[in-house]
Amino acid sequence: MSRFYRFMLNFGIALALMCIFIASPGYSLPISITEITAGDFFNLGIEKMQHDSYVEAIENFTEAIKLKNDFASAYNHRCLVYLRLKDYQNAIADCNQALNFTPNNVEAHLNRGLAYYRQRNYQAAIADYNQAIALKPNDFRAYYNRGVAGAMLGHRLQAISDYEQALSNIPETSSTLKADIYNDRGIARFELLDLKAAMLDFSKAIALSPNDYRAYYNRACACARSGDRSCAVRDFTDSLKLNPSNAQAYLNRGMAYHQLGREPAAIADLRKALEYFAQQGETTTYELTLILLKSLQQQLSSLSEIA
Repeated sequence: MSRFYRFMLNFGIALALMCIFIASPGYSLPISITEITAGDFFNLGIEKMQHDSYVEAIENFTEAIKLKNDFASAYNHRCLVYLRLKDYQNAIADCNQALNFTPNNVEAHLNRGLAYYRQRNYQAAIADYNQAIALKPNDFRAYYNRGVAGAMLGHRLQAISDYEQALSNIPETSSTLKADIYNDRGIARFELLDLKAAMLDFSKAIALSPNDYRAYYNRACACARSGDRSCAVRDFTDSLKLNPSNAQAYLNRGMAYHQLGREPAAIADLRKALEYFAQQGETTTYELTLILLKSLQQQLSSLSEIA
């Protein structure tokens, strides 16, 4: 699932140290030094973020804060860098500081909410998203993120409502982000066994982002749950074209082939699933798939002997 934080700033500074000496005896012009401000360090930090130079970005934002202790934007952007580095404790600490100086800072609430979410502190994340919505009721990111956090707590109906609010407020140009929201709303509907609505959402996600393997995979699962094995095979196949190392897709397509009576294809898929589960270190799933494969091979052998 995606998170919506974009940065459009692109600033740079030029730092000049100019020394001018006059050759006349006993006199010279004073040295001219360009003073480095907190804003200069802040802009350098933004530039370093855009080039994924996160350690240097932290250093620049830290220098900005040293020069201006109440520099809320520097705290907030350093929080973002810590998020990208998966240092969630420091991210939360910096967002706390940003909110101390600017209590109505929507971005700081969104960023701290994401840090809490990644720590699996979903209630705290939701509290931040509630604050963001109270401050900016038309920000689709807050609704979407609150929906995702609520879904993790099993609040699927509330999550669907939040996804709908996000879709109502999202810019028309954001097709990939819309696809994410439809995909997640489809998952919530799938978990509520509203399979027809779930498949419609997954289809909308595919139309908006046709190269995202997740929506094909999810629609395949909905097809399989509704009993349409041919549809499941088709969508698992399309998903695997986009993500050929998805062991779970091979396993599920293998089961769909088995239910269609296509045992050789089922066995081939289970073997591929085993190969990728082994590579990915999925020991438990590997063992279960191996048991299933042996069972299918025995069944196929028995059918051959009877024939």
